[in-house]
Amino acid sequence: MEGIDFPSMHSRPEMFEFEGIPMVHYFTDNWENIQNFKARPDDILIATYPKAGTTWVSYMLDLLYFGNTAPERQTSLPIYMRVPFLESAFPVIPTGVELADNLPTTPRLIKTHLPVQLVPKSFWEQNCRVVYIARNAKDNAVSYFHFDRMNYVQPEPGDWSTFLKNYMDGKNVFGPWYDHVCGYWEKKNAYSNIHYMFFEDMVEDTGREVERLCSFLGLSTPSEEKERITKSVHFDSMKQNNMTNYSSLPVMDFKISPFMRKGKVGDWRNHFTVAQNEQFDEHYKEKMKNTTLQFRTEV
Repeated sequence: MEGIDFPSMHSRPEMFEFEGIPMVHYFTDNWENIQNFKARPDDILIATYPKAGTTWVSYMLDLLYFGNTAPERQTSLPIYMRVPFLESAFPVIPTGVELADNLPTTPRLIKTHLPVQLVPKSFWEQNCRVVYIARNAKDNAVSYFHFDRMNYVQPEPGDWSTFLKNYMDGKNVFGPWYDHVCGYWEKKNAYSNIHYMFFEDMVEDTGREVERLCSFLGLSTPSEEKERITKSVHFDSMKQNNMTNYSSLPVMDFKISPFMRKGKVGDWRNHFTVAQNEQFDEHYKEKMKNTTLQFRTEV
């Protein structure tokens, strides 16, 4: 890894408008190859707004498909190599498209944070299965804030109140949370191959959510295997696991905050002031008034 110029505190990227949403160059540099990506019918796309449980579900799926057949993957390859981040073009590893194209596994597990309208068309044309994970806006905002503090490929977040205002205005990389979660929710009406999951449900009963995933994917995983997977994907196990906690990526500063911080529901209460909470609720009601999508902020 020597000789590579890692992004640092001093060279955080600027955010700019791209295809109608705020982006940084790390997710647009390879745009043509992303849009022309050739999905295969058995690919599984894991889609989320950032910090909604992406790694959690990626690891679940990886264990469901390859936990027994290729156990060495679990100890030798970090999760971001097993489940490539499609739109990424970081200086430290091959692009997400290259990694996905070279995946030796079937099915290929691929992750994206792109809003539904920017997902490469081939995923829909090939009728790929899409697993979408959504997390309530308040906890999502808190998690995204801490993530931006420690991750140098993201713009400088400023303090909490600055960040929260930007979040409400949709001025985050990958655009407004509201549009993202509602976009995939609406897509479900026209496209039946989407399994829409909630972070809060996963916290409440991980085993049940593994069960639901299996039924969506048509997997007949034995129950003792499902129990083993449920234990492996427990937040504390993953946080300690160097293959899932992103500690091997030099663009993140774990001294500021770990990549996997708390994994809880309701941590927003430790960050929102009473006034911020009231303002947020008001704004949220307005933004979400036309959708049937509902979230829990407590479990």
